[in-house]
Amino acid sequence: MTTTAELEKLAGRFDLPCQTEIDDSQVDTSLLEKLPLAFARTNLLLPLREEEGRLLVAIGDPANLLPLDELRGLFAMQPAAVLVPQQVLLDSINRLYSRLSGSAQDVVEELQGEDLSTIATELAVPKDLLDLADEAPVIRLLNSILFQAVKERASDIHIEPYERELEVRFRIDGILYKMLAPPKVVQEALISRVKIMASLNIAEKRLPQDGRIRVIVAGRDVDIRVSIIPTFFGERVVLRLLDKKKGVLSLADIGFAPGDVKTMERLLSRSNGIVLVTGPTGSGKSTTIYASLSWLNSPEKNIITIEDPIEYQLKGIGQIQVNPKIDLTFANGLRSILRQDPDIIMVGEIRDAETAEIAMQASLTGHLVLSTLHTNDAATAVTRLIDMGIEPFMVASTLSAVLAQRLVRVICPHCKESYQPDREYAGISLPPLLYRGRGCDRCFNLGTIGRVGIYELLLVDAELCSMIIRRTPAGVIKEYALSKGMRTLRDDGLAKAAAGITTIEEVLRVTQEDYADLPL
Repeated sequence: MTTTAELEKLAGRFDLPCQTEIDDSQVDTSLLEKLPLAFARTNLLLPLREEEGRLLVAIGDPANLLPLDELRGLFAMQPAAVLVPQQVLLDSINRLYSRLSGSAQDVVEELQGEDLSTIATELAVPKDLLDLADEAPVIRLLNSILFQAVKERASDIHIEPYERELEVRFRIDGILYKMLAPPKVVQEALISRVKIMASLNIAEKRLPQDGRIRVIVAGRDVDIRVSIIPTFFGERVVLRLLDKKKGVLSLADIGFAPGDVKTMERLLSRSNGIVLVTGPTGSGKSTTIYASLSWLNSPEKNIITIEDPIEYQLKGIGQIQVNPKIDLTFANGLRSILRQDPDIIMVGEIRDAETAEIAMQASLTGHLVLSTLHTNDAATAVTRLIDMGIEPFMVASTLSAVLAQRLVRVICPHCKESYQPDREYAGISLPPLLYRGRGCDRCFNLGTIGRVGIYELLLVDAELCSMIIRRTPAGVIKEYALSKGMRTLRDDGLAKAAAGITTIEEVLRVTQEDYADLPL
């Protein structure tokens, strides 16, 4: 990244003004409609606005001023260049041109009367979807769906066939929204296009298929997991989007309170033991595990993981993809990992007694083990392991901590407002001031933007070990942990609601299964 001093020095050499940022509100987007995206990217320039009869143009390469002559002819104005860091300029080009692109609904409206019988089969090298505006109708439709999903921060795209219609829904911040309904006639062609991009068998329509797609959307590298299953009215497709540019977050970024960050770092600093992360599907367990691995990662440590699937590639860490077709299961992969002299092992999920037993044996022989388990709260994880057939003394000897978690939507900072709630809501005493989002253009009028975790951290001490060996029920274990200061998921959520991070409704929505006796 170019520093301010370097930028000023370079601008001085070419006698040009410079600036380190581009304010989108100061850009006249009508100018961009006349200039092709490819020209702007190739020549590293961006028309900003008319200023005193001249065209102000941001440039990234002061040694290449020839393209400014073409702008003079195109806009009939004398260009005036201002030097901007190249990465800042490219990000602004991608961001501003993405706003000019039509929505998926626009493409659907253009499909009327189009010939949908042929589908292009070439996409060996990922192209930026912003550059594919002139492709065949079905290809443009799928590109527009993918582009709109990334623009609106969707984590999943659902393409769902019904008797007389086709429906496309996006999951945004954990909630599904209906986005468009393409004509039923495009169903086969659209799903075939997905299969071609994911290198799947387009002739197979009776069996489930899984694959991956890699695309670039407005300069962002997006990895897409594809799942296709046959249903009564045709094949149903779910696309899981992973934006590689976002990368791996830190423990503080995902919602841990400062005190919990220090506790987690102490747990991760141990040379052995098992740390389990629990919660239902979609509760952010993988993100927490990756944040922990990122904190642990250093040249002095040998870290190996076995995952299904590998969501992010971590430099310096050996990652194994589970493959049941060749009998590479969690248990078999874990046995092989132990022969690789690891310091830290991450098992994507403990699904059976065999995997759990090998993980615990690894912990006993001097390895730190991280893994996930599907339970609703932290205390239930202990009894779940015993129910799997693991001896209680083994659980007590190896388990260091259990972290239960959920994800709550974050109030949009651009339209956040405070209000005075009723003193009591759903049987819970509320603080005098709470917050909510009104809805604005930045959050697509949802009032929320992004998600953050709420957590329940159960630490295993000597007394808890004794309770585990005695096969104490989960409810009693939870009562003991609360007496020792454990904060429940709802308590952590209420603290975040009081701090203006999320809403009280969100906290109750994601914790209601743990408090079924309370009215909502």
